[in-house]
Amino acid sequence: MENQLLALLRSEDLERLRPLLERVSVSMKQVIYQQDGPIEYVYFPIDTIMSQIATMEDGTVVEVATVGKEGMVGLPAFLRSGRTTLSAFAQVLGEAYRMKTEDLRAQVDEGGPLVPILLRYTQAVLVQVAQSSACAQLHPVQKRCARWLLMTHDRVEGDSYPITQEFLCQMLGVRRATVSEVASSLQQAGFIRYSRGKMTIVNRKGLEGAACECYSVIRREYEISQAESKPTA
Repeated sequence: MENQLLALLRSEDLERLRPLLERVSVSMKQVIYQQDGPIEYVYFPIDTIMSQIATMEDGTVVEVATVGKEGMVGLPAFLRSGRTTLSAFAQVLGEAYRMKTEDLRAQVDEGGPLVPILLRYTQAVLVQVAQSSACAQLHPVQKRCARWLLMTHDRVEGDSYPITQEFLCQMLGVRRATVSEVASSLQQAGFIRYSRGKMTIVNRKGLEGAACECYSVIRREYEISQAESKPTA
């Protein structure tokens, strides 16, 4: 498994970028960057998943975007912003390529081959954030939960991944009792199996049927983004 943005580069362009890319391991809940803090590196996930979250004044946090092998964490640096109101951390233990922010900005200044790929990717992220915002306002928690579980399943190897109810509460912005009820309902339907912090997708098609249309909208946008970013012969 490799990062899909980097895989869109021509082989000769990727080889030129390799000295700037460092393959690193990230631990679960590792902070990638803090709210209002500097972004020293951008990350291209390989088999880890990262969350970008918004933090309210009372300390409540909610996820605004999920990033896995299809993307990059650190878009504010690409857009030359000196700060961000979001923070980012790793959801899942895994690996990623990281690049120094100064090296990425040099690529932007030079109009390097990564730039058009990241511009199209930015559009896909905006669609994800907008669709997720509408989803939070209009769709019931069970459908939102099914969407989130599917998006995570798309980004990991295999059908199982670690997750706690507390973490899922934060990602969905709901109380623990609500998550417990929703998870129990999805498990009784035979779509998932959840035990001791481990989520297993048992019936993928059933879970897709339980999710809202936002899942397919977001997934399709990323697929279109990749198709439009493929180099022409």
